[in-house]
Amino acid sequence: MEVVGGEVDYTFVIQKSLVLLLCVVLSWKMIVYMCNLLKIEKEPIRVLVTGAAGNIGYAIAPMIARGMMLGQDQPMILHLLDIEPASKSLEAVKMELQDSAFPLLHGVFATTNIDEACKGVNIAIMIGGFARKEGMERRDVMSKNAVIFKAQASALERYASDDCKVLVVANPANTNALILKEFAPSIPEENITCLTRLDHNRAQARLAEKLSVPVSSVKNVIVWGNHSSTQYPDSNHATVSTKTGDQPVNELLVADQKWLKNEFITEVQQRGADILRARRQSSALSAASAACDHIHDWFLGTPKGNWVSMGVCSDGSYGIPPGLVYSFPVICEKGSWKIVQGLNIDEFSREKMDDSARELAEEKALAYSCLNV
Repeated sequence: MEVVGGEVDYTFVIQKSLVLLLCVVLSWKMIVYMCNLLKIEKEPIRVLVTGAAGNIGYAIAPMIARGMMLGQDQPMILHLLDIEPASKSLEAVKMELQDSAFPLLHGVFATTNIDEACKGVNIAIMIGGFARKEGMERRDVMSKNAVIFKAQASALERYASDDCKVLVVANPANTNALILKEFAPSIPEENITCLTRLDHNRAQARLAEKLSVPVSSVKNVIVWGNHSSTQYPDSNHATVSTKTGDQPVNELLVADQKWLKNEFITEVQQRGADILRARRQSSALSAASAACDHIHDWFLGTPKGNWVSMGVCSDGSYGIPPGLVYSFPVICEKGSWKIVQGLNIDEFSREKMDDSARELAEEKALAYSCLNV
């Protein structure tokens, strides 16, 4: 430190400090630059979307390409599949994705050939299926979808990557997933799931609305069972984040137990039908968003202390017959899911859960009879 006439030369001190600061800044920039040079970009993940020209496919494709599903550092190549009559619409979806110039989107492949679509895919989002038409019997719808998913399962079995993870969205989602599991035996059963996250999100949103809180403050609702009108939205284990900590929903709504056991359940069960009546088309945006949520949490993990609802192959947990594809509460970590264990099940919940399991067993028998399994 310079001392002039017994006094500190502050000009000199400031100059020295500025030089030191400049050296630190330049060193940091050099470190960042070198890290960027050495950074190795992740390999693209191949994502199959069936029914890609439909409403849900059109909604989900840009969500995936923008990184909502796999994260902001994961590039992907989209494989888009639809039936021949939708080929022009499918090509239009491809063109729009290209024109959007998504940085993470490293390629788009559109086809009407199931075998070509499945080659090398790491993730398969099965949206395409046969929708029930007015006057059709349940068996007829089941029969058509059984044939579709048997063919898709065979293609995935032959051409998909060994670690392929499957999400079935097309209804009846649980039983379609069961058929896929049956006819794609080399795909581990834990890699075949169906979408009940939409119902989970609906239940979470209804509770948030009732409590006048942000939806992000509600966690650990559960949807048990089938993606149908027998599903059981369960608030017994749900909590709300407050300034004093997490509070059980049932305690905050102690005066609304009748609503929780009646209107709340019915509203979630019938939400899809309400949307269909309102827009004369089935849910698309919310279904696409829920599918992104499902894959995102499966791949990247659920937040600590949180669980989500996924349709997975039952291992007998909570008395649900093994082998059914049934919606359970799960936690996800490093690309794997695990059913949450040890939750208390009251008599009301037991009845609802068993009702949905019985319906799924009936669907399974009907589907297998259509395929002569």
